[in-house]
Amino acid sequence: MKRLGLLSIAAVLAACSKSEPPPEPVRPVLSIKVQALNEQTLGRFAGSIQARYESNTGFRVGGRIASRNVDVGAEVQKGTLLATLDPSDQQNQLRSAQGDLAKIQAQLINAQANARRQQALFDRGVGAQAQLDIANTDLKTTQASLDQARAAVNQSKDQLGYTELRSDHKAVVTAWNAEAGQVVTAGQQVVTLAQPDIKEAVIDLPDTLVDEIPRDVVFLVAGQLDPSINTTATIREIEPQAQSATRTRRARLTLASTPDGFRLGTAISVTLSSAVKPRIELPATALQEVDGKTRIWVIDTQNKTVAPRDVNVISRTDSNVVLDGGVKAGERVVSAGVNSLKPGQAVKLDEDSQ
Repeated sequence: MKRLGLLSIAAVLAACSKSEPPPEPVRPVLSIKVQALNEQTLGRFAGSIQARYESNTGFRVGGRIASRNVDVGAEVQKGTLLATLDPSDQQNQLRSAQGDLAKIQAQLINAQANARRQQALFDRGVGAQAQLDIANTDLKTTQASLDQARAAVNQSKDQLGYTELRSDHKAVVTAWNAEAGQVVTAGQQVVTLAQPDIKEAVIDLPDTLVDEIPRDVVFLVAGQLDPSINTTATIREIEPQAQSATRTRRARLTLASTPDGFRLGTAISVTLSSAVKPRIELPATALQEVDGKTRIWVIDTQNKTVAPRDVNVISRTDSNVVLDGGVKAGERVVSAGVNSLKPGQAVKLDEDSQ
């Protein structure tokens, strides 16, 4: 009887142990909070802040540069003297023209006196008509020569004035292309002046990207040294032809505003992005492939448990995947260790994720 009773008790204990399996262990997991993407980044490019309007200025006459009066970076006003040429040749031409003018003025005095004399003789009836006509003709010829000599003097004065290179407007000197002592020709580029009032961002874009840029593209322009200085921009113009060496096309962007930190020549970083339908980006390690379906594990942050959820992947890289839905922004999903989870399993979140 005792043996039978012991067997009964053992059977009852065995039945109890089978009906109450031990609980699943709490599994520590890495997780990530879901955020919706509203923009698609098309690329990031380096550029600089430049003036929209620049002029390459040179002397209107040739000669040897005698002096440079301002340096690169200097702000100049309208009429500021930038550089001068050796004026010796122009001064000699002016003196020669002034000498010719004085000679012709003396000739004009004689021609006027002769014309008056011949007119008086003709009026008294003792002078010939032919002599009077010759005197009047000489007077007119001399008057015309005087006008020509005066024009030559004015032209020589202009040529002498052209030996001084002055700014036509308020500007900033951005480059010098000639040095003192160098001989330049008329019209040769000597100095570059930029109008500082209107600035724009200038970048070089790959030729293959230009044709793919959507109309709603947004340019975020930020300073490379201080990204907190930033603004948005729109395309003003893009070069129609790519540069043969780099296969890039220069783009000029109109700034929505011009922060004080955006000085001429400031290095900038320009990010291109385009608005897209909201979607979810997760680490590739958050996906699990089961029976031909793709799923993720969503964490119940209140109960510290997980549950699987099927999702649809629209694009992927080696490190990330993009989903078209299946999870909401603000939910938390397991980002690593998904293959060892079971529905309803208790998990312990990593400290960073909490």
